[in-house]
Amino acid sequence: MEQFIVSARKYRPQTFKDVVGQQAITNTLLNAIDNNHLAQALLFTGPRGVGKTTCARILARKINQEGYDDPYEDFAFNVFELDAASNNSVDDIRNLIDQVRIPPQTGKYKVYIIDEVHMLSQAAFNAFLKTLEEPPRHAIFILATTEKHKIIPTILSRCQIFDFKRITVKDAKEHLAEVARSQGITFEDDALHIIAQKADGAMRDALSIFDRVVSYCGTNLTRQAVTENLNVLDYEYYIKVTDLILENRIPELLLTYNEILAKGFDGHHFVAGLASHFRDLMVCQNPATLILLEAGEVAQNLYREQSQKASQDFLLKAIDIANDCDLKYKASQNQRLLVELCLMQLASITFDGEKKKLTNL
Repeated sequence: MEQFIVSARKYRPQTFKDVVGQQAITNTLLNAIDNNHLAQALLFTGPRGVGKTTCARILARKINQEGYDDPYEDFAFNVFELDAASNNSVDDIRNLIDQVRIPPQTGKYKVYIIDEVHMLSQAAFNAFLKTLEEPPRHAIFILATTEKHKIIPTILSRCQIFDFKRITVKDAKEHLAEVARSQGITFEDDALHIIAQKADGAMRDALSIFDRVVSYCGTNLTRQAVTENLNVLDYEYYIKVTDLILENRIPELLLTYNEILAKGFDGHHFVAGLASHFRDLMVCQNPATLILLEAGEVAQNLYREQSQKASQDFLLKAIDIANDCDLKYKASQNQRLLVELCLMQLASITFDGEKKKLTNL
């Protein structure tokens, strides 16, 4: 049986062009290399799974490739990776400083990638300061961290800082579509959109979820199968609930909420999702704000359709009620009753309006 390689490793970018969603940073690094303007100490910071270590490895390979015959040479002997999470003592940094003095055997530079650099001890940071400020000509340091605020200012001031951003849902979805096509997997647009949303801005997480869902669905990714496997509350539920609210059908609303709870979903998650759904409907009402709606093609049409049924005044009140329930949820002694009361209030917004009209007559 052939060993399975997870997609996050199998499709790890090999060039700056392949890196997803970090174009500003990759262009800056390419220009710095081309113009011989690269700093000797770089700090890559940003959330998990957005390409910090990947970019560090590509950069390490790229700066040594100039004037070298073999384009596939990876210069493994010139790249040193240190995991600061487990090598965070002064002795580890001293060993590194001793290594730095020795020039490379092949290529121009020795590149030291220090991952999770915020985990270094205070003493280790201090031992590293002088070398980081004045490294030998052949040495380049690339520090990577998810928590920049934990790094002492004296280290930050010696580095050129690159802030990596979260991967957008659109970029993650497009990359997942390429991966799916390369594996011969058919997919629904909404299925990949749900995976991209669930990943919350991390490409590595998106690929891990993709692998898990493929194991469950096989070669055909459908929205229904993805929502079942990931146990996410689908937009269909929110559209159904909103229709019942607009029609003032309180008994059916309570039964639908009971059905949602029976499927193992958390009431707090449901209320927060409902508030977001009302916000998405409001966004759909104006063509100028339509770009703020992050949803698949099928979902976009359903949102647009439902947004025509609801007035802006109703949506503002509904967001306010759902948000109030969200804030009170954790402190509540009877959380189910709180959500049910919220749903009844939502269903009464337009109903109260009708009553007032009748009394005015």
